[in-house]
Amino acid sequence: MAVATAAVLSLDCAEPEELAKFYATVLGAEITPVIILDRIDIAVPGGTRMSFLRDHGYAPPSWPRPDDSQQAHLELLVDDMDAAERQVVDLGARPLDTKDNGGIRDVRLYSDPAGHPFRLLRAPAS
Repeated sequence: MAVATAAVLSLDCAEPEELAKFYATVLGAEITPVIILDRIDIAVPGGTRMSFLRDHGYAPPSWPRPDDSQQAHLELLVDDMDAAERQVVDLGARPLDTKDNGGIRDVRLYSDPAGHPFRLLRAPAS
């Protein structure tokens, strides 16, 4: 028997409203009604949920500095890498490593508007 019924990825940030809008747009998600002060949730089609928590002392991750390890990052599967890259940058993402390594394993690294790293990965052919 499972202990939990679902999992939620939660990210600390200074401005949860802005970060929730960013990911809701990127993932085609719905922002859910605010129930808890300083927390915004989104529901992604397919069941994934994310939460954005206000941290008044928030400092973005310093990845890829060698003295700080990357604690976590999102991987977003996309069909059209170039179109996805244009969209996330237009929404406020900052490119970190966007070398086109081509082929089926193309991976590009960005930070979201709050500084959390995420990767765009070419979705496997179905």
